[in-house]
Amino acid sequence: MTCRKKREIEDTTYKYKHVFFLLFHHQREKKEVDVVVVKRHKEMFCTIGLIFILYVSYRLYRHFFPTPNIDPRGKYVLISGCDTGFGNGLAIELDRKGFNVLAGVFLDSNVSILKAKLSQNATVFQLDITKQQSIDNVYDLIKNKTKVLHALVNNAGIGVSGYIDWTSMDLLRKVMEVNFFGHVAMTKKFLPLLIAKRNSRVVNLCSVAGYLASPSMSAYCASKYALESFSDCLRREMIPWDLRVSILEPGFMKTPIIEGIRQTFDEFWNGLSNEVQERWGQEYLRGHHTELEKNVLIKYAEDPVKVVRALEHAVANTAPKIRYRPGWQSGVVLFSLSMLPAGFFDWLLFKSYEARGIPASVQKQIQG
Repeated sequence: MTCRKKREIEDTTYKYKHVFFLLFHHQREKKEVDVVVVKRHKEMFCTIGLIFILYVSYRLYRHFFPTPNIDPRGKYVLISGCDTGFGNGLAIELDRKGFNVLAGVFLDSNVSILKAKLSQNATVFQLDITKQQSIDNVYDLIKNKTKVLHALVNNAGIGVSGYIDWTSMDLLRKVMEVNFFGHVAMTKKFLPLLIAKRNSRVVNLCSVAGYLASPSMSAYCASKYALESFSDCLRREMIPWDLRVSILEPGFMKTPIIEGIRQTFDEFWNGLSNEVQERWGQEYLRGHHTELEKNVLIKYAEDPVKVVRALEHAVANTAPKIRYRPGWQSGVVLFSLSMLPAGFFDWLLFKSYEARGIPASVQKQIQG
């Protein structure tokens, strides 16, 4: 065998040994990486499991060992919107527990009706939170009774439905005046009485519409989103006074506000301008109206007592929560949907609307 041949064989052998060495070490490194990845996954799942166990344990502890309520004697609570619904129920419950209830009603005729349901410690008066003079009058009335407020419950509100395209600016402003600016005006006016002591409360009745925007509820959602952010800012700004600000985010409840969004198709259609009727088309809007009537969440609206209990806890408990989501609609279904990516949630809504077809003007664009 020549030297050249021998060198070629040695080179080839070296190459094979080198390749084998690289493959061996690659497999070894791959196994080591796999072991590290598996280890990290185990650590992650263990951490998630531990957090879940701690959360469940905390919830069970709070269920069986709830935090106590405060002594209601000498505590004044101002509630707006006590004509019906949540405000009415809360006024009755707090009065029964011994709080000094200051209940505002919108209609004069409801003053005597509510007075008959409350004790002599309660005060009932007419209140329009959209009018500063009405707020000032109530402030003077309350200041003659007490220099300190334990809680302000901003409960008054109205509900409307409709797409942005056919909701008038007047209606948009009206909803914002009642559901947002009215509560801001009440809070600013009574803030000095609230921070006259520490640990007072502001309880704002928001909605799932304050964290999950839905078509056909543009005005209502805008007002509730605004109230949510106002509440968060107020809580953080007033930390030095230990002012407790709670937000309630219920789903659909069996209250008169639901009736405000129900109307026949003819009433709905005749209330639209000719331009809007032409743009959307009768067939499409009839499908839209039918879907609203068959809305599962409205059909299975929950017991308003759930909201009254949450309001009561926010006012009376020694450890009020920042946010309450009473009921299965808000606490389970809708809050989970709000956690989805916005694009995916949009796609789900689009798919649910396919049965309607497309608006008349869109159909014309496609055809021509």
